[in-house]
Amino acid sequence: MVNIMNTGSTREYAGKKILELGGTNSDLCVVGADLNKSTFTNMFADKYPERFFDVGIAEQNMVNIAAGLAASGKIPIVSTFAVFGSTRPMDQLRVGVSQPNLNVKVILTHAGLITGEDGISAQSLEDLSLFLSLNAFSILVPSDAYEAQAAVELAINTNGPFYIRLSRPAIPIINKSDIKLEHGGSNIMYEEGNDVSILCYGYMVYHAIEAAKILKEKHGIKARVVNMYSLRPLDESIVLKCSKDSGFILTAEEHFKYGGLHSLVSQYLSQNNPSKVLSISMQDYAESGTTEELVNKYGLNSDNIVKTVLTNI
Repeated sequence: MVNIMNTGSTREYAGKKILELGGTNSDLCVVGADLNKSTFTNMFADKYPERFFDVGIAEQNMVNIAAGLAASGKIPIVSTFAVFGSTRPMDQLRVGVSQPNLNVKVILTHAGLITGEDGISAQSLEDLSLFLSLNAFSILVPSDAYEAQAAVELAINTNGPFYIRLSRPAIPIINKSDIKLEHGGSNIMYEEGNDVSILCYGYMVYHAIEAAKILKEKHGIKARVVNMYSLRPLDESIVLKCSKDSGFILTAEEHFKYGGLHSLVSQYLSQNNPSKVLSISMQDYAESGTTEELVNKYGLNSDNIVKTVLTNI
């Protein structure tokens, strides 16, 4: 495994990009819910207080205010933790943002399993399925700090509602600082052959790359790793390519199996090229623990990716 020396938090780097874009776009504003320091939107608040609105612990009101701002021609960012910004204001997201297709950018942090010791109530493992049920939303899940900045830039510069999913801890930086993302795109991160294609996003991309290296060096198995950073629009062309020229597809995600990437890939291929699609994902809610403890217990790591491929090759 390669020793990654540089790490960065997606939430922190996204916060820096929001601050930067605030200097070039006077229509950009932020609506927060009492967690501004943790989401790093406090930097925007300090510099542009007239464009920052903290509603307190009132997530439904937060989304309604953002919808009103968007309807008035502004570009509002909704900012809080993923567990609070997805489940609590679902009706407001559905009726107030998705149905009228308003230009609201929902940028949520502390997503997935790796929320530190906050425990089960803070782990957002169904957020992607919820936003995928809202048809108007584009959805981006960056794999590192630089990709998080590119995701923010893409969302701000593309009309329509977006959800960007960010993590709490610092994670390995695997992309270049000048990376650009495409609406509905994907990136092949590692390609040595087509014994298996590993489709993943977010926190799991680094672990998939490390697993692919182990599979080649220790077992002679040649894998392709695709970073599916855009879940909607989904890059259907790469999904189809992988299904046609790979032994099988393995999806790896820090989310429940149903309603996430595994469901998207399986649904598309069932109608276009029925294929074997396996999943590494969460099967149930977890408990409190460090990132290392949780990902090892629930198999969201390179070792389990290697094991799953070897079992099914």
